[in-house]
Amino acid sequence: MKEEKLAVAVCTGDEEAFFNFVSRHKRKLYGVAYSYMHNEADALDMLQEAAYRGWSKCHTLKDPGAMLPWLIRIVIHCCIEELRRQKRRKKIILERSVTYTPEMISVAKLDMEKALSRLKPKYRNAIILRYYNDMTVPEIAQILGKAEGTIKTWLHQGLKQLRGKINYGDEHGGELQHGQS
Repeated sequence: MKEEKLAVAVCTGDEEAFFNFVSRHKRKLYGVAYSYMHNEADALDMLQEAAYRGWSKCHTLKDPGAMLPWLIRIVIHCCIEELRRQKRRKKIILERSVTYTPEMISVAKLDMEKALSRLKPKYRNAIILRYYNDMTVPEIAQILGKAEGTIKTWLHQGLKQLRGKINYGDEHGGELQHGQS
């Protein structure tokens, strides 16, 4: 079934069509969730919650052609809400457990993750969607409900702030030095 017909079927309450739609886009949806949650179990939980919310609210979607960006937005909101809940409960784990050996993890990647976590959410969201999920500016604008110019500004400002937060041994300095918090 074509994408738009599938989305129309979802909006009319076809449960099988919704399952097929989510299955078609599970990699992209999972990628977005994982980029926020940083672990598989939490990312899968957020996908489950987003699928539930999407199914229960799909009848409110006015443009079936916007089903995927709408569902991605729900995934993002679920992730942000969960991260806020964790923060309120004081259960944020500063160093997430990784299944890779320490030799496999580069210091630059850790520095980048720390610097990203210190950005304003609007900049972090735009950068994650653009560079971690390979989305275009128009796609990001649609997902976040902002103008393309705003997204370009957020990307520019976010990258500028990242450069200021990471010190790679240049004379400009930064908040983070290799391997340090």
